[in-house]
Amino acid sequence: MATRKLTKKTIDALPIRDRVYIAYDHVLPGFGCRVTPNGARSWIVEYRPHGGGRSVGKRRITLGPVTVLTPDQAREAAGDVLARVRFGEDAPYDRAARRSSPMVADLIEDYMNDEVRPTRKPRTADLYELYFRLHVRPALGGKRAQDVASTDVGKLHRRIGAKTPVTANRVIALLSSLFSWAGRLGKVPKELNPARGITRYREAGVERFLSSEELVRLGDALREAETVGVPWVVDESNPKAKHVRKDNRRTKVSPYATAALRLLLLTGCRLREILNLRWDEFDRERGMLLLPDSKTGRKPVILSGAAIAVLDAIPRAGDYVIAGQRPEKARHDLKRPWEAIRNRAALGPIRLHDLRHTFAATGAGSNLGLPVIGKLLGHKRSETTSRYAHIAVDPLKSAADAIASKLAAKMGEPPVAATDGGLLVRADFEREPT
Repeated sequence: MATRKLTKKTIDALPIRDRVYIAYDHVLPGFGCRVTPNGARSWIVEYRPHGGGRSVGKRRITLGPVTVLTPDQAREAAGDVLARVRFGEDAPYDRAARRSSPMVADLIEDYMNDEVRPTRKPRTADLYELYFRLHVRPALGGKRAQDVASTDVGKLHRRIGAKTPVTANRVIALLSSLFSWAGRLGKVPKELNPARGITRYREAGVERFLSSEELVRLGDALREAETVGVPWVVDESNPKAKHVRKDNRRTKVSPYATAALRLLLLTGCRLREILNLRWDEFDRERGMLLLPDSKTGRKPVILSGAAIAVLDAIPRAGDYVIAGQRPEKARHDLKRPWEAIRNRAALGPIRLHDLRHTFAATGAGSNLGLPVIGKLLGHKRSETTSRYAHIAVDPLKSAADAIASKLAAKMGEPPVAATDGGLLVRADFEREPT
């Protein structure tokens, strides 16, 4: 709405309407008075930041109510703002935005309570809380969200990455999600995301598959551990070790723990899927596990005869298949029994999750087809199963073996066994960070 020079008389004469409107001063462009439907009047100034043209959106600052500032005082304040803008400053808007910007610590609290815990699995929510507590809150929690710069996030990323690059990447991804969520809800400007554009550390995924010889040693170690026990070994190079080696001392492993290890290998299930497995989720008649809440949601697991035999041999001591110290609660982990058995079998630094990879690799090497393996593992995306594609038996490789064998036989060369498609090998590959 265009009007003449704004004075006390013209301001008092401005009508009240059903909608908010602004009466602009024709002497000082951008200066005006905002009138609301309830009759409140306040001075405002509008401008395009940094001397931008019509393609740049306007910014508006409220200078104060007309009952506090006279027209001359308000016009002088508006002129000061516009003068600063002409010299490339945007301090008035920045100060106003900063005052209204939430603290990062408060933003984290809202994000965890309103977004993460209601929608994520408890273990995921606990991991996020751990990242925030150990890394983000100490570095950025005392800052206002508006004040967090990419340089601040970059320093945090490098500090964490000096020891744990993968964790550093996960923290930055979590920070990016935090600011994106806050932007969608209007808690911060949508364009504000200081974690965007941070170069992540390169992650090299290493998949370890057990060889035939290692599987034999693993089987022997499992049987020894649950019967007579495995030799008790202490890392004598560790000066903090509380004990010294004692001759003939053995560690006997719980049959529930050895059964869990066998099931991890024979089903390809994830660790929590086995440790949280209840007896009422085992359908003996159909030979299936009916998992209600795996990593990818509800999941049926088709059981082999070998896996069913393991389940049949487990004594029932409560609701959970792998009974813990208290039958009414699931076992927390398999760290100690796995270390004892892994060391006895001389498997090296292999992880429990690599038992799942061995299950998948064995299927790929047996030419069962990646879609079938993906179904057995419960993969939702075919791209996840494709990591085993290089292990699958290649028809061209089989043909090459057949041709070369005939030629070698005619030449009188000693026979050579055909390769198995590279099943029992170590596979290193690059994985994109998630």
